[in-house]
Amino acid sequence: MLRVASVEGPFLKVLSGQSSSPAPIWLMRQAGRYLPEYREVRSKVGSFLDLCRNPELAAEVTLQPLRRFDFDAAIVFSDILIVPHALGQRVEFVEGEGPKLEPVSDAKAVAGLKPEGAAKALAPVYETVERVTAALPESIPLIGFCGAPWTVATYMAEGSGSKDQAAARAWAYREPETFQALIDLLVDVSADHLLGQVRAGVRALQIFDSWAGSLPEDQFARWCIAPTKNLVARVKAEAPNVPVIGFPRGAGPLAERYAHETGIDAISCDTSLPLAFLKERLQSRMPVQGNLDPLLLLAGGPELDRQVNTILTTLGRSPFVFNLGHGIHPETPIDHVARLVTLVKNS
Repeated sequence: MLRVASVEGPFLKVLSGQSSSPAPIWLMRQAGRYLPEYREVRSKVGSFLDLCRNPELAAEVTLQPLRRFDFDAAIVFSDILIVPHALGQRVEFVEGEGPKLEPVSDAKAVAGLKPEGAAKALAPVYETVERVTAALPESIPLIGFCGAPWTVATYMAEGSGSKDQAAARAWAYREPETFQALIDLLVDVSADHLLGQVRAGVRALQIFDSWAGSLPEDQFARWCIAPTKNLVARVKAEAPNVPVIGFPRGAGPLAERYAHETGIDAISCDTSLPLAFLKERLQSRMPVQGNLDPLLLLAGGPELDRQVNTILTTLGRSPFVFNLGHGIHPETPIDHVARLVTLVKNS
């Protein structure tokens, strides 16, 4: 059984079910292109995936936002598609287009994946974690993460991102047993990957189900809830004291069922969910994280101040982590991020 450091800052305090005033804050994609120091590091490597696999540079960009802003947590710089890459699927990131993969869309392709090599391929992430945790004060935890099996499978099947995840959805309808084999493999490898990050020093975990909202209720139960439940159970069996945040983006009211059934400790919420729903249906059961519109952070101005105040007034008196409803936009002015942190810290 894995044990973690006992020092608790406000972020881990909230994830344990306690309130904190002011609310802790970190931002999804807080290390990224909106920072000039990130762009400088990025220019030194051949590709985004090369950066993810370079522990020295990945650790540097993980730490960069903590030097500028009073965030309460760091998140390891990596990507959810490092898992299919570790399984032997060809993955590349094309500038201006996003990820491109050699599609995996049938039983033969699933059988051709190589889970036996995944641990070695993912080792650079664990070295990154070790470097970052050595540099952080104990009061600032590092968050590890993976993509949820459903979301990762959508990229693997489509060969890229897509608006409707049609390739994975059609495959799941047409050949559910074969698609289940891919999902089961992703549960196994993702559980090992999360535990590898815990062993290296992360103190909280987040599971990104970015395309959870593309499925109807029965398929959501099978391909989002069930695999995530299995994944969380695998992690908790070895690391019961490490909190797990689930992020079922786009799930709408099904987020309540996801929160009840997956075994997560906290739920991260996208911008589309009403604050009243978060408070009454989710925060009454577990800590909530979210859910400022990233475009509002980009726009700034009085409306940013107003909405930050509304979120904190509605959710801040119960266990709550301030975050965005999705990742920060690369064009976001640094001054707007600084303003956001100030507003939250002074609340």
